[in-house]
Amino acid sequence: MAEVKISAESRSEFGKGAARRIRRDHKVPGVLYGHGQDPKHITLPGHDLMLALKTANVLLSIDLDGKNELAIPKDVQRDPIKGVLEHVDLLIVKRGEKVKVEVALNVIGEPVPDAMVAQELNTLEVMAEATHIPTAFDVDITDRPIGSQILAKEIDLPTGVELVTDPEHLAVNIIPVPVAAEPEGEEAAEGAAPAAEAAAETEGDAPAEAAE
Repeated sequence: MAEVKISAESRSEFGKGAARRIRRDHKVPGVLYGHGQDPKHITLPGHDLMLALKTANVLLSIDLDGKNELAIPKDVQRDPIKGVLEHVDLLIVKRGEKVKVEVALNVIGEPVPDAMVAQELNTLEVMAEATHIPTAFDVDITDRPIGSQILAKEIDLPTGVELVTDPEHLAVNIIPVPVAAEPEGEEAAEGAAPAAEAAAETEGDAPAEAAE
């Protein structure tokens, strides 16, 4: 995984008002923490951070006050309507250590005829070296028959990556395409209604004709 260099600044103002002022300057407030250090309140350049976060579990090389820290994003807050970055929590990591992360699970390939894919897991939780976090895991469903089930433990992981998700958890299920049901119930009842009404009218007329 490539490292993305980004410069940060220490900040001493807190609260909603300060955060709004920071964002007006096209910056993002954040917190840098971990490894027994006191949390550091920082600001980061909004555009550079937005580009960096397009890569899942990106490794950030942060220049702050003349020092450099490696960190990964642990919590990213965005405006629910505009989608702009509002705040980010960054976890300090060291080269060679392993960290617990969520990695995306991608289904590749085409299902067999009359089959569809039910993806039960969108991510896998794993332990991986901080500087070698996978961007995604691929699950190939090519030629897998209907009824196939792929468990978390059956997904290939790179060397050195350990599964944290329950190994028996169903990840991908190959199921038959639903077949449209035959019309019944109300439709059948509606079709029978005119015939029943006609029969009732005939029966109602019969006594009058006999009386004549």
